[in-house]
Amino acid sequence: MQVSVLFSGGKDSSLCAILLEPFFEVELVTCSFSLLPVGEVAAETAEKLGFPHRVIEPDMGILEKAYCTIMEDGFPKNAINFIHRNVIEYLATQEGVSFIADGIRRDDRVPLLGMPEVRSIEDRFGVHYMCPLKGLGRAAVNELVKEYLLIEEDLSENILKADYETELRELIARRHGHGKIREIFPVHVQSHVIERRKKGQKITT
Repeated sequence: MQVSVLFSGGKDSSLCAILLEPFFEVELVTCSFSLLPVGEVAAETAEKLGFPHRVIEPDMGILEKAYCTIMEDGFPKNAINFIHRNVIEYLATQEGVSFIADGIRRDDRVPLLGMPEVRSIEDRFGVHYMCPLKGLGRAAVNELVKEYLLIEEDLSENILKADYETELRELIARRHGHGKIREIFPVHVQSHVIERRKKGQKITT
């Protein structure tokens, strides 16, 4: 069986893929709205992880609607969740896709699907949606990351990544300048996977 893992190149989606590897043929899938080369960034990381990778390109209208939402709200939660839901629905229409997974953790708030949304997607598109990290908190995920991945972490604006926020930030910056981004997005740290650790490999500094 094949599972399509929504992939940003960060630690959570990477760990999600590794945990599913014993049970599925894993493919990594990155969403791009073609504002930035996020697909290339994700592809490099996917190669290091050893999984096949592809880029999907949903309608730009999804990003535009998310832009309108975030500008009206003044915060990113609803806009990011809107993109996430629509990207999953788009992926669910792709030929051969029956299992969809992403790296949402137990304590994540964004992106996040509610249970009615999950059931609606599964019923309408005939797919199975799962979150292998859903039962794990941040501390437990970090312990697993230490075992299986080498990562770098930094503020969002400084880190290489291929998530929804990257292109949404870019659209805002093009229309309003970088100052607007700082008004809307809270300061937070994100990760980028550098390498997949081999079993027993020690971290060197």
